[in-house]
Amino acid sequence: MSEYQHPGDAFATRAVHAGLETDPAYGAVAPAIYQSATFIQKRPGEYTAGYDYSRTANPTRDAAEAAIGSLEEGRAVTFASGLAAEHALITAVCSAGSHVILPKHLYGGTHRLVDKVLAQWGVTYTLVDQGDLDALERAIRPKTALIWVESPTNPMLDVVDIEAIVARKGNALVVVDNTFATPVNQLPLNQGVDFVVHSTTKYLAGHSDVIGGAVVTRNEELDQKLRFIQNAAGAIPGPFDCFLLQRGIRTLPLRMAQHARNARAVSEYLETAPGVTGVRWPGFSGMVAFRHPKSNELASRTRLFALAESLGAVESLIEVPHSMTHQATTGTDAAIPADFVRLSCGIEDPDDLVEDLRQAIESV
Repeated sequence: MSEYQHPGDAFATRAVHAGLETDPAYGAVAPAIYQSATFIQKRPGEYTAGYDYSRTANPTRDAAEAAIGSLEEGRAVTFASGLAAEHALITAVCSAGSHVILPKHLYGGTHRLVDKVLAQWGVTYTLVDQGDLDALERAIRPKTALIWVESPTNPMLDVVDIEAIVARKGNALVVVDNTFATPVNQLPLNQGVDFVVHSTTKYLAGHSDVIGGAVVTRNEELDQKLRFIQNAAGAIPGPFDCFLLQRGIRTLPLRMAQHARNARAVSEYLETAPGVTGVRWPGFSGMVAFRHPKSNELASRTRLFALAESLGAVESLIEVPHSMTHQATTGTDAAIPADFVRLSCGIEDPDDLVEDLRQAIESV
């Protein structure tokens, strides 16, 4: 497994170098892609550097895991998607009869996974406004195995007190979905949580060209459980996906700074835009949200903000969660208002993004 040998380096330096080793054959600066399903064994059961089959381990995947682990300051295990990572994490922690606490507003795919898939195997859950710490504490049961935290939440962009939640967790484990904030803005493992989860599709990869997920922990036993499930269930990212992910990570600090600058400019404009209410921006990252009575028409009239699901890439995106990413929550306590609009501000010029929103809002 690739290890980063200089953990004392600054964050931006680790983003560029973590997990990368000098090519032993030709000295290539860009990392090699080990696009191989299997590896030659010297003798039966004797592997080169521990590699026998790429579902179990692959050098390119190990490099990506080392990079993510270095930035989150833990041990990272990667998966074929963010939801595959979530499924592996819950599988590692829960069993039939286990109880999970979810935030009242959360990614629709997480709600669907627990409500429609894991519930069939006896996992129960409670939705809680995690800004109300007393309500959170009241929701904890003897069989509560996991408290799931999003901060900021998807799509409402609520920021919660992670350390306060940890202080009230009882015997449960705590996971923070750090997809929106990224390790540039917060390090939940340093706040006492047990796991960090990412859709690496989003800010970490950052270019809308790869699907992936990761779970990070500092606990060796939990790390080994995750790796066992990674191998046993087989929901792994391919070598080229891992290469693209690590390539994206190398520019993460630069991109996050521009995402935040653009989100600030956009949110300041929206505060005074006609018909717009409830503007939300957590003060970091590129995610902005607002409400508008003609949300669907508005979202269909932008030029630079592409009407598409996902987030966290170099290009700006706009979506209406009620009709797109959060349809599965309709009719539940986690439902999103129909007039709610979510923006993912890319790295374009901020004036152009503001002008794009202005023409769209003024045309509806």
